[in-house]
Amino acid sequence: TPLYSSAASDVYKRQIHYYMKVGIIGSGGREHAICHKLSSIKKVKQLYCFPGNAGTAKIAQNISINLDNFDELKNFIKLNKIDLMIIGPEKPLVDGIVDFLEEQNIKVFGPNKVASQLEGSKIFTKNLCKKYNIPTANFGIFQNIDDAEQFLKETKYPIVIKADGLASGKGVYICDKPEEAKIAINEIFEGKFGIANNALIEEFLKGEEMSYFIISDGKTVKKFGTAQDHKRVSEGDLGKNTGGMGAYSPSRLINEELDKKILSKIIEPTIQGLKEIGTNYKGFLYAGLMIVEGEPYLIEYNVRMGDPECQTILPKLKSDLLEIFLSCCNEKLNETEIVWHNKKSLCIVICSNGYPDQFNKNVLIENLSKIKLGTNEYCYHAGTELIDEKIYAIGGRVLNFVCLSENFSLSRTQIIDSIKSLNWNGGFYRKDIAYKVINE
Repeated sequence: TPLYSSAASDVYKRQIHYYMKVGIIGSGGREHAICHKLSSIKKVKQLYCFPGNAGTAKIAQNISINLDNFDELKNFIKLNKIDLMIIGPEKPLVDGIVDFLEEQNIKVFGPNKVASQLEGSKIFTKNLCKKYNIPTANFGIFQNIDDAEQFLKETKYPIVIKADGLASGKGVYICDKPEEAKIAINEIFEGKFGIANNALIEEFLKGEEMSYFIISDGKTVKKFGTAQDHKRVSEGDLGKNTGGMGAYSPSRLINEELDKKILSKIIEPTIQGLKEIGTNYKGFLYAGLMIVEGEPYLIEYNVRMGDPECQTILPKLKSDLLEIFLSCCNEKLNETEIVWHNKKSLCIVICSNGYPDQFNKNVLIENLSKIKLGTNEYCYHAGTELIDEKIYAIGGRVLNFVCLSENFSLSRTQIIDSIKSLNWNGGFYRKDIAYKVINE
């Protein structure tokens, strides 16, 4: 089946048929997964990763550059004639990199600065929910410790306390008692997650979380999979919040009725709300949801693919990822068919010992080259660096092992076998990823 209808312009058709240079900003497992998917596409002539990791170094050219200096990045892009830039993480998006590159006539995939406030400010999103009747937890906004603590004296527990800005997936506290809430408020306002002018206190929704993804070109919205992420560091979903210890896809909760509710009650009003303030949404949009008795509530938005959800979902994609990116940049998504493999996917993240607290860096990882990955098995790098042809762990989340199969239990067994053969004593992992769906 052709991916584009005959209505596509001649210019657009020419563009997707010549060999392209593609740049990817980011250094995590998400970016390695995107890079790996693009590396198998014949039209991709050269891949650049800014700054990349030890995994991307094998299939792309890693570029060490100051990502806060947009001019330096622009000069490299133009000098090397990069045709398309893909923005992986949230910070450059919130800082307005898409707007900057578009002003330089550089083709870029990702939402602009205004649209990126969906993740950049939880309060922006909450106010949007309130205006457009998007179901979410009841909330209050507090500008200082004293007002927040006064509210805490009168509230019921458990409650959820969030830092307003970006916090790398860690600025969320679920508090069961006043002592925990007080610690959370103090850490937020004392700058644990950066300068804090506001804190958000929400009611605790009792249900089950789900990650829901769409992709948009500013006109058309298409679904891009579901997943269940495991944020807590310890088995049984206990312990501190992390950036993500593993995930599986599709979510066990998704069905046709719920899918329609998510689109009509949450996604569509959000896109419409952005249009009414004068902006379109282009790129991936990740809705973190709580499903309460069959009804979806928005917990938060991320304006990019999740991590490790991206690593979990992308191996299932049958369609050409480059053409999907280009169709979004050129507002041709309506002419693009997105096709998936009918498989279950599971991802387990290996983290450095001590994560999410203090952990050692520059720890050698041996035996990676000895691991024999089978068909539909993947190892994506995150916090790794290649030094003198040796791979070192430099981050909290280090490696992502992914397996596609007919069932989640088989995927998990195969991944754990691979991790055991790695035999790395510098890290740890959860052995119970997808325990709810495997134990059903």
